Amino acid sequence: MNTASPTVTLSDDQRDCYQELTNVAMGQAADRLARLLGEYVVLPIPRVNLIESSDLRMALEGYGEDSSVSAVCQGFIGSGIAGEALLVFNDTSFKDLARLTRREQDLTHNGQLELLMDVSSLLIGACIQGIGEQLEVHFNQGHPVVLGQHCNVRDILKAGNELWTKTLAIEIHYTMESVNVDCDLLLLFTEDSVLRLNQKIDYLLD
Repeated sequence: MNTASPTVTLSDDQRDCYQELTNVAMGQAADRLARLLGEYVVLPIPRVNLIESSDLRMALEGYGEDSSVSAVCQGFIGSGIAGEALLVFNDTSFKDLARLTRREQDLTHNGQLELLMDVSSLLIGACIQGIGEQLEVHFNQGHPVVLGQHCNVRDILKAGNELWTKTLAIEIHYTMESVNVDCDLLLLFTEDSVLRLNQKIDYLLD
C-alpha cells in the first residue's frame, strides 16, 4: 500500500519567518556587493511563495519577453535540504558593473562571463551562507552553471530544472540607486526540502 506524500503548505507565520531570515541573509550579501562596487544597494522585501515549477516565469515577470538577460544557476545541499539558486542579470547592467569594477577595457564576451560569475558567486554564496547560519545548516554548494548569456527569460527557464512538482521560491531583487545594475536572485527549494525547512521554521517560531 502506497503512503501519500505530505502536502506541502506555507502558513502566514512561516512565510513571515522566511522573509525575516532572507532579509538578514540578503543584507549580508548586499553589504559585500556594496563594498565591491562602492555603491549603495537597494533592498526590497523578499517575496516568498510556493509555486509550481511551470510558474517560474511569473517570478521573473519584471523581464519582458524581449529583454536580454544572462543567468547563472548553482545548486546547494545540506541536512537533507536541497535547492538551486538562480541569478538573472539584465544585460544592461554589464556596462556599469564593468565601470565600477574597473574592467571597462575587458567587456568582451569572456569578460562579461567572468564578471557575471564573480558577482553571482558573491551574491549566491553570501545569501545561502546567511540563511544556513540562521537555520544551523551547513550548505555545500555545487559548481555554478551558466544557463544563458544575452538571451530571453523563456530560454533561461527552458535550461533550468523542470523536474520538481512544487517549489518554495524566495525572490530577491537587487538594484542600485545611482547606477544601472539590476538583477534577481531566486532561491528554489525542492518540494521534499520544504517539509524539512518548515520544521526548522516552526522550531524558531515556538
